[in-house]
Order: sequence, then structure tokens, then C-alpha cells
Amino acid sequence: MHSMWRGSVSFGLVNIPVRLFKATETGGIHFRQLHKACLTPIAYKKYCPRCEVELGPDEIVRGFEYAKGAFVPVDDEDLREFQGRRAETIDLVQFAEADEIDPMMFQSAYYLAPEASGKKAYRLLWKALRESGRVGVARMTLRSTESLALVRASDLNGNVLVVHALAWPEDVRSTEELPYIREEVDIDANELEVAESLIRQLTKPFSPDDYRDENRARLESWLGERRGELAEQTAGKAGAAEVVDLMEALKKSLQAAQQAEKPREGKRKKRKTS
Repeated sequence: MHSMWRGSVSFGLVNIPVRLFKATETGGIHFRQLHKACLTPIAYKKYCPRCEVELGPDEIVRGFEYAKGAFVPVDDEDLREFQGRRAETIDLVQFAEADEIDPMMFQSAYYLAPEASGKKAYRLLWKALRESGRVGVARMTLRSTESLALVRASDLNGNVLVVHALAWPEDVRSTEELPYIREEVDIDANELEVAESLIRQLTKPFSPDDYRDENRARLESWLGERRGELAEQTAGKAGAAEVVDLMEALKKSLQAAQQAEKPREGKRKKRKTS
């Protein structure tokens, strides 16, 4: 596992040197786009339509479009200078109850691991969050983008601090245009009682290990079968080709032998007439 960021967690006058790691990864089956004729993966080229040239990495810069077709170019050094200390720090600005933050705001999840010099302070923060039942609200900058973040203590897979990037409130879309959600609907008391009874019946402690990606398993099985079929077809074609090639070689060998035999027969006949 490779760290994607190094910096520190700051709260009050305490700074904890840490490294950041992605906590989740995209699972499932991934497909690539191929050229139908030869099954070769297609390539995407970065191309400037104005200059009509393909571009290399050192020829590409970021830009902000402030008007249609008009840009302000911005490079990494500009961003680092603008962000200053925040680019290297997760600043804990307050603490709160976990249920005060709507899960709608949750985005990517990351693990925080301490550097050697920060082990004690890291464990202190983890223990304080764990025993208080609270979470830290922070500001952090990843990949040149500043976001809100939630820092919490987890013991699901080791005693680790977990960081969740949060959406800014203005980035959470309004529900104003959703249909019917503000309409009053009469709910029968008996229906509500049955629904609550069903919820109680199906309620149990949540364990992630109880769930697996069933669709991924079925797709992997199907792809395995498909791969076997393709291998058989390929072997069959190769075998047929070998038979054809062998037969062709035998015919040519026979023709060559017959051609070589004719002069000998002619010579034999000549000797008999003399």
C-alpha cells in the first residue's frame, strides 16, 4: 500500500506527522475497449485541435475557463504557493457528535498512519475520539483541492484513524425538484405497525463480512467459462490449420517426388530402346 500524501494532523498546538492511504478501491470486473477487428486495446491520445498536434505531458497545463474559450493557466507551483500550509496539514477545526453529519456529505475514505515520531500523539488522538464518541471536523487539501473532512477513530480493522472527505454544503444538490416528496400521504396505523414489525424482525448487528459482491462472482464465473470456450475454439482452429498445412505439405511432397521420378523413368526407357 503506497501513501498518497504526507503531512500532519493539527489540533490545538499538537501536530501529528502522518501519511494518508486510500481506504477503499474500486472492485468488480473492468472491461477495456478493443478494436473489433483484431481485439487490440484502443489508445486515447491527448490532441490539440487548433495546432493539430499530439501533446506530451510536459506540454499540458491546468486552466480555469472564466469565459467561453478564455482561460487562466495555473501550474502546480502556483497552487502550492496559494494553498501554503494547508496543502500539508489536516486542520481539525472542531469536534462534533458523529450523527450530526449527514451521510449525504460523505465522499472518499482514507486511512491515516503515523510517522515514527508521531506514534504516541496519534494513539492519544485515537483514544480520545474513541472514548468521547466524537469525530473531528477538519479542512484538508488533496490533489490541489481543498475539502471538508471528518476524522474518526475506527477499530474495525486495527486501531486506526479514518478520514472521510466531505462535500461542501453548497455542493449537496437541493431536493426542491424531486417529485412527490413533499406531498402528504395518509398512512394506515395497521400498515405502519406491520412495517415496523418487519423492521424489528430483520434487525441485527451489521457485519460487513455477511455480504459479498454476488454479481461479481457470477460474472467472474461466466468469464471463466467464456475464456475456456474461446480457448477451445482457438485450439480447434489451430488444429484445423495444422491438418490443412500438413495435407498441403504432403501433396507438395508427393508432387515433388513424382516430378523427380519422371526423368528416371525416361532414362530407363531410353536404355531399353538402345
